[in-house]
Amino acid sequence: MLTIGELAAYAGVTVRAVRHYHAKGLLPEPERDRSGYRRYDAGAVVELIKIRTLAQAGVRLVRVRELLRAGEQEFATAIAEVDQRLRAEIRERQRHRERIARLAAGDNLALPPEVVEFLDRLRALGVDERIVRVEGEGWIPLAAHSPERVSEWMARKREQIADPRFLDFYLTLGQALDRTEDDPRLLEVADRLADYITQVADEQGEDYIDDADIEAPFVELLDALVFAAAPPARRLIELLRQRGWTGWSKLERVR
Repeated sequence: MLTIGELAAYAGVTVRAVRHYHAKGLLPEPERDRSGYRRYDAGAVVELIKIRTLAQAGVRLVRVRELLRAGEQEFATAIAEVDQRLRAEIRERQRHRERIARLAAGDNLALPPEVVEFLDRLRALGVDERIVRVEGEGWIPLAAHSPERVSEWMARKREQIADPRFLDFYLTLGQALDRTEDDPRLLEVADRLADYITQVADEQGEDYIDDADIEAPFVELLDALVFAAAPPARRLIELLRQRGWTGWSKLERVR
């Protein structure tokens, strides 16, 4: 016969856990011996191991009590369901580990290959690294939220980057990063950006300027990323509004 301490040690739990299971009605309390101590047999060890295993698998104690009283078929079915849930959790945690590993290795590895290719293309064309970094950070939440649309968006980006005026748009933005918000030279930058946007909109249609159809919360998120990395961007938006356009991540003509 075993003491409560020996029982706990055999089952791999604490004495406190044994008492807790007693209180919950999961493990029957044995009679005490003449010295007033509880004494447990081998059957108690088996029951306690079952309780511990189910509890550690995330089964609620109320359900554990039901399963301990269930028939063989019901118990086997319940165990299969627990196993299926644990397998799903393992797969999900593995996906989380992969995402964390990609982030730890660098932002680019958290992005789809075609986005990484586009960012590398911007670098090769001489776009300021700060602009490339902001662009990449913006694509991380977009790709995570709407992975099925990345190929569509990238196809348009590749088409746009082939236009010298679009490249000049990026290069002009890079120049703006070195300006303070009160720098009068921002006026010239705003003029160039507005001219580019207006020309393309007149030739290709306004949908060509912004056809991503990004949801409002993501527009705000992307704009916040830009404003944090490039403080002059907020001033540029004000200047662009004066020139007939509004928005940053989502450009629209002022009506």
